[in-house]
Amino acid sequence: MAASGVIFRIRRGSGADDPNERFQAYAITPRPRMTVLDALTAIQSRQDATLGFRYSCRVGMCGTCALRVNGRPRWACRTRLDGLGESITLEPLTNFPVLRDLAVDMDPFFDKMTRVRGWAEPSREAAEVPTQISPLGRERGQIDPHIECITCGICYSACTMVGHEPAFLGPAALNRGYTLVCDSREMGGAERLAELAGEDGVWRCHSQFNCTEACPKGISPATAIHALKRRATASGTRGFVSALLEGRAPSGERAQGD
Repeated sequence: MAASGVIFRIRRGSGADDPNERFQAYAITPRPRMTVLDALTAIQSRQDATLGFRYSCRVGMCGTCALRVNGRPRWACRTRLDGLGESITLEPLTNFPVLRDLAVDMDPFFDKMTRVRGWAEPSREAAEVPTQISPLGRERGQIDPHIECITCGICYSACTMVGHEPAFLGPAALNRGYTLVCDSREMGGAERLAELAGEDGVWRCHSQFNCTEACPKGISPATAIHALKRRATASGTRGFVSALLEGRAPSGERAQGD
């Protein structure tokens, strides 16, 4: 990094249809251990108060400062300037509508969380008598690697399938759905799995692992999606066999999910 300073090229505007969309350059002198978020707040307070971006906690707990740094989706608060070069390009996350400058509209992302019912729906027994999953059991081993998601949207931005097919549920929603499908205390497992394995669900994933590579929390949504595919296939096969034994399915019919 040059001692004289760093040039930030920041995308300005409110989206692709904005005739004033442009890159605007700002020069700053970096401090030791300075992050991209530090630089953005310095630019906003000292050079251009109109610069729009999102942040909240500043310590990697909320994920609201997510954006693209030199083309890669990252948290601004955890990305230091060291090693980024003398010219740094900042852009909003892909696959999200742009509100202004680096701030994006998260509604489509959270709408998909709603579609998979990304909240606990305990069975009546679990609600009346709180139960705990054994910390050493297989069930906990399936769930634990996938529960630290903070819904920052980085995996969603990194997913090429979301860019190709906006209706695709995306890695974050599917990852969240997986943790609930695996939970024996849930009452809506079968219905939720049907949504996850629907037209816009797991089968649209092409297993490129871009989401896994991008996740700042070390979560692998792609692994969860693979596991959901196996569950959906097994569920479809079991339903087909039961129907066949009961005389409700023709012998030539394929199992759902095959």
